[in-house]
Amino acid sequence: MQTPEWLKPALYGALAGAAALAIAGFSWGGWVTGGKAEQIATDRARLEVVAALVPVCLEQSNQDPVSATTLASLMEARPHQRDRMLMDAGWATMPGGAAPNSAVARACMQELAARF
Repeated sequence: MQTPEWLKPALYGALAGAAALAIAGFSWGGWVTGGKAEQIATDRARLEVVAALVPVCLEQSNQDPVSATTLASLMEARPHQRDRMLMDAGWATMPGGAAPNSAVARACMQELAARF
């Protein structure tokens, strides 16, 4: 059986078109690999969990009997020390948790700083 003359150029054209489409899709089209999509989903989920836990941290700060003193100390401290101080105060430790969460402490500190 003989192949038609037009088949070879058509196959090359289809192959070149597929390659161009893949390059354009991954470069400018927003396509990502499965691993990258998983990483993006994990990062977004982590941010949402932290955002959901910040109100708990703020409520714990409101319930603390020495919160005024702690807040004054936090505002006087250097920015890089504030998260650690907030964790030491126990505000970033979630109910039932054993250890403070540094991401929650950072977000909670931003919220507290914006209020005061």
